Amino acid sequence: MKEQNLRTLRKLVTPYEKSDLQKSICQIINTLVPFFLLWCLAYKSLSISYFLTLAISVVAAGFLVRTFIIFHDCCHYSFFKNRKANRILGTITGILTLHPFDHWSHDHSVHHATSSNLDKRGTGDIWVLTVEEYKKASTKTKIMYRLYRNPFVMFMIGPIYVFGITNRFNRKGAKRKERMNTYVTNLGIVTLAALLCWVIGWQNFLLVQVPIFMISGSLGIWMFYIQHTFEDSYFEEDEHWEYVKAAVEGSSFYKLPKVMQWLTGNIGFHHVHHLSPRVPNYKLEKAHNNTEPLQNVPTITLATSLKSLKFRLWDEEGKKFVGFSHLKKASKSQVSARLGTD
Repeated sequence: MKEQNLRTLRKLVTPYEKSDLQKSICQIINTLVPFFLLWCLAYKSLSISYFLTLAISVVAAGFLVRTFIIFHDCCHYSFFKNRKANRILGTITGILTLHPFDHWSHDHSVHHATSSNLDKRGTGDIWVLTVEEYKKASTKTKIMYRLYRNPFVMFMIGPIYVFGITNRFNRKGAKRKERMNTYVTNLGIVTLAALLCWVIGWQNFLLVQVPIFMISGSLGIWMFYIQHTFEDSYFEEDEHWEYVKAAVEGSSFYKLPKVMQWLTGNIGFHHVHHLSPRVPNYKLEKAHNNTEPLQNVPTITLATSLKSLKFRLWDEEGKKFVGFSHLKKASKSQVSARLGTD
């Protein structure tokens, strides 16, 4: 993308940064109401067939992902014009999605400010090592990194660890307001769970909630993973890092089927979101379609996104993601080069 286009991009998306109260309210209704209805339907289906319950849980999980997108917009203060309204709805949807508003808002803001910056990794990101860093790492670090990058660990154990454990505790250095919000969120989660266990029984609660939680959690982590882990992504050291370039080249356009795009709240237009987090999710597609330079960004489809599962390390020399097999190929090349010079 030309430098001139990069400089003007943020100005071009500015008109889409204003939230629309009517659209926001409509999204709350068409997201939360179906989710609650599907949850109740999943519970009622327990008396018919658990396979039916699981089928309903898949759809309910999609609406929980959509609920998270509302929470996500509230954290950016882009869902409503009023900051207090964003905080209130963000805390409520945070209870439903197991995310404390202030804690997650802080980490996610850091993610936006440092995404694709090799010198500022570690907060709100997926763990990424460069090829050279991996080669120099200790055996313990290599084992931990390989486990972390294993698809089963990332997408099956990951939701339990992130949503069930790390989100329950305050980060070091959190201010009183953030700590209190985490306590309120945890109390809300426990109260809601206890109430449902009392009304329908703890076994029925777990039979419904666990698959919804696991499916939505796995989908959420997958969406975050694929939006920054694609072959020709963008990573630079701090002195060469550029915010706009990181947004449009280090964040993918995940082109999904319309139903999946709707359920995921248009977050597949991730390049637009990173360029301007103040654009509410229901305006991301419009901003993309009406801003020509944004249409020339890395595009990933549902089929091609599966290739990203093999990407494990960032190759600084080749400026692309590579798999662990790249290490073997590099070693063979070095051996061949040595033999050729002997």
